[in-house]
Amino acid sequence: MELYNLAIIGGGPGGIGSAVEATILGVDKILMIEKGDNHSQTIRKYYKDAKRVDKDWKGQKVDLIGNVEFKDGTKESTLDYFDSLLDNEKITTAFKTEVEKVEKEGDIFKISTSNGVYFSKYVIVAIGRMGKPNKPSYKIPPSLKKVVNFNLDHCRANEKILVVGGGDTASEYACELSNLNTVTLNYRKPTFTRLNPTNLEMLTRFDQEERLRIRAGIDILGLENEKGKVKVNYNNGYSTIYDRVIYAIGGTTPVDFLKKCSITLTKDNEPIFDDNLETEVKGLYIAGDIVFNSGGSIAMAINHGHTIVKHIKSKDKDV
Repeated sequence: MELYNLAIIGGGPGGIGSAVEATILGVDKILMIEKGDNHSQTIRKYYKDAKRVDKDWKGQKVDLIGNVEFKDGTKESTLDYFDSLLDNEKITTAFKTEVEKVEKEGDIFKISTSNGVYFSKYVIVAIGRMGKPNKPSYKIPPSLKKVVNFNLDHCRANEKILVVGGGDTASEYACELSNLNTVTLNYRKPTFTRLNPTNLEMLTRFDQEERLRIRAGIDILGLENEKGKVKVNYNNGYSTIYDRVIYAIGGTTPVDFLKKCSITLTKDNEPIFDDNLETEVKGLYIAGDIVFNSGGSIAMAINHGHTIVKHIKSKDKDV
């Protein structure tokens, strides 16, 4: 049986930060497990080419506390930087490997995956929330699959687009798309209460400058196919036809997976952890987006790695 000192589940910023901090702080035999075919799946899937990637995400000023020197950049430069960090012989990567269960047997964690079983003294669960976006309660006609999306992957210029949602992601999508498209942002509530100050200011300015349109306080009853376009039926009795509809109504904590990892949850299905990000199972930690109620920054996720590895080293000099 090969025993790793540290197994990291998830190849996003939290996982990468944890792996790199572990190598710098002297941890040997590190394993990173990622179900995608490469690291940073959220950046690869949800960021358009050349999109800015800021250290101070959505206006949140974050001081890096560890050894990873993350800076502002683009999608491409960020991925290149993470590539260079993972190019370390101490880090073993297992891509295209989905974790099915994590169990603690004595002092060792047994990690069952789609490609076999791994064993480790410590485990960090560093998965994101964006893998399964929330979907509306009404049915989306299958014939509209190509023009009803949950990210910006398929957007083109000169489209009439409806963005649905009232959070930071929805506002950012709407403002970015308005540079090349006719954009309406729909939010079922009359006011935006979930936006950080930077995005609220930007959205208000774009609205006042008539660079996009805001439809607040109106809900959607359903969608219909109108000759290949999307007919959106609103609860005020009116309908509008769009070339494309993009839903940005949040992601959900992967509750079932966390339970399979033996992580205890609050009544709101959020993971329970202490100041060192250690769960109620000793030796099992969480990092990255699942630490936050509404997402988090790359810099914060990287800081999680430093906090966790420093705590591990403080109680176990032998890893």
